Amino acid sequence: MPKISASSIKKLVKDSSGVTISNSAADAISRILEKKAKRIAKYAVKRAKDKKRSTVLEEDIDTYRLKFGD
Repeated sequence: MPKISASSIKKLVKDSSGVTISNSAADAISRILEKKAKRIAKYAVKRAKDKKRSTVLEEDIDTYRLKFGD
């Protein structure tokens, strides 16, 4: 079961655009976002450990974004 729910995606799309989204489209977005979140988290954890921290900070996420884009 995905950690980012399709229902959350459906609500986000509906609230931001007023348009409904199919279950399969919401599932597809959920899978994409989950993969991206895992990549970002992996990078951020490695960066925090390299800096001898046990906590991921916003700067770790910002560094990912600056290095790899969105």
